[in-house]
Amino acid sequence: MMRCRQVLVGLILAVVLFLFPLEAQAASSSSITRSVGSNQFSGQDFSGKSLIGQEFTNVNLKNSNFSNANLTGGVFNGSSLQGVNLHGADFSNGIAYLTDFKGADLSDAILTQAMLLRSKFDDVEITGADFTDAVLDGTEVKKLCAKAKGVNSKTGVDTRESLGCR
Repeated sequence: MMRCRQVLVGLILAVVLFLFPLEAQAASSSSITRSVGSNQFSGQDFSGKSLIGQEFTNVNLKNSNFSNANLTGGVFNGSSLQGVNLHGADFSNGIAYLTDFKGADLSDAILTQAMLLRSKFDDVEITGADFTDAVLDGTEVKKLCAKAKGVNSKTGVDTRESLGCR
């Protein structure tokens, strides 16, 4: 008797879901992240600020100053960080997807466990940066290893070792 009841309830549930399906909605990564303010921050001074978990999506941060800022768990999605000063910044556990770091200063920055996929690091300064357990594209790691040197002043980790350079 109990078994028949379970089968009957299952059958009714299946018919209801078939006749009234749940609506699925698609979303892109840019539509589900919230960005700080407008899309124009070029040249802004964020030095020393606490920006924990802040999201910057499709914004121009060119030549902005994030030196010694706490960007732990922050997100840069499809943004331009060309010429940005990230000296001494803590970007651990952060995400920078499709982000352009051309000419950025990452010296003494902490990028441990950061997801940096599909981001570009042309002409960057990385002396003393800590990339321990960060995820980068292989071609970018090779570029960074060619200029990697120094030890991070806060973590004591060698930049070359943190990148897995040979």
